[in-house]
Amino acid sequence: MKKTVLIFSFLGLISCKTYDTTSLIESQKPVQNEYYAIAFGSCDNQKIKNELWPAIDNNHPSVWIWGGDNVYSDTEDMDFLKKNYEIQKQDSDYLNFIKDKIVVGTWDDHDYGANDGGEEYPFKRKSQQLLLDFLGTSKKAPERKRDGVYSVKTIVVDGNKIKVIVMDSRFFRTALNKATDSKKRFQPNTYGEGTVLGNAQWKWLKKELKNSDAQFNVIVSSIQFLSDKHGFEAWGNFPHEIEKLEKLIVSTKAKGTFIISGDRHIATFSSKNVSGLSYPLVDFTSSGLTHTYASFSGEENPYVKGEVVKDINFGLLKFDFKNNKVIMEIRGKENKLLQEYVQAYPEK
Repeated sequence: MKKTVLIFSFLGLISCKTYDTTSLIESQKPVQNEYYAIAFGSCDNQKIKNELWPAIDNNHPSVWIWGGDNVYSDTEDMDFLKKNYEIQKQDSDYLNFIKDKIVVGTWDDHDYGANDGGEEYPFKRKSQQLLLDFLGTSKKAPERKRDGVYSVKTIVVDGNKIKVIVMDSRFFRTALNKATDSKKRFQPNTYGEGTVLGNAQWKWLKKELKNSDAQFNVIVSSIQFLSDKHGFEAWGNFPHEIEKLEKLIVSTKAKGTFIISGDRHIATFSSKNVSGLSYPLVDFTSSGLTHTYASFSGEENPYVKGEVVKDINFGLLKFDFKNNKVIMEIRGKENKLLQEYVQAYPEK
C-alpha cells in the first residue's frame, strides 16, 4: 500500500494554517501493516559501534528523532565537537539508514557541551549550529536564527496529521539544586524557582499546541517528564514547570498529546492521569542506543508501567489512524520486542 506523506515545517509563531512551502517535502512510502512508523533514540556514543541501525530500519520508519546525547563530547572546543559529529555522521550503517528518512532532533548535555549543563554554558550558540548541521537543518530554518534548538514538523498522511514538537531543555535551563541526600545528585528547586524552557520557548510551545489541528502531538524532551524521584536531571527538578506543561496540554485541547524522552540509559513507560485531560499523559523514555545503565536495580517512579528495560534499545511509535491509537514499542538487538504499551485516544 502506498501513502502520500507531506511534511510541513512551521515558522516560529505563525498560524498553523500557514506553511513554509520552501520546506515542503512530498514522498511516497509504504505504511507497514496500516501503521505509520516513527523511530527515536538517545545516548549514542560515537566511540561505540551502534548495532541497532539495521534493526531500526527493519521497522520502516519514515522519521528518525534524535532524543539527545547524539554524541558524547563534553567540551568547550568546538572543533572537537564538530569532529565527533563527523564521526557519528560518517558511520556507514547510519548513512544507509537516514538516506530515505526525515531526521529531526534535540540535544542533551553531552552533545550540548557540558555535563548537566544549562544556560550558563558559554559556547551554546556555536554548539547549536553544529547540532543543526548534524541534523541537516536548512540554513533558512527558524532555529538557525534564534536561540535554542526547539522546532516543529507536521506530518500529513492521507489527511491524518502528526505534529512533532521538539523542545530544548538546555539552552534556557536555569541552575539545579544539589541534593542534600547523598544518594541523589539533585533535588527539586523551590516551587516557582527557575525554568526548563525559558520565556520565549514557553510562548512558542503554547502557540504550537493551541494552533495544532493534528490527530497526534508528540512532544520531544531530552530529559524525563514524569519520572521525577530518581535525583538525576528531570523536569521534576522544576515542579512548577511540570504543572505548567500539564495545564498547557489541558487548556490548549491539543489532541493525542504524549512525550518521548531519553537521557537515563534505560527505557520505560510512565503514565499519569492529569486533571482535566481526557486521556492519560504518557512519557516514553528510550535510552541508550550504544550503552545503558546495566547495573540498574530499581528506583522510585509512581507512574511506571511495566518493567524498566536496561538493554540497549530504541523507541518505535506506530500510529494507527483508523483506531486513533499509538502502539509504543521498546526494541533492542535484532529488532527484538522488549516491551510494548498501547495508548488509545478519544476519537477525533
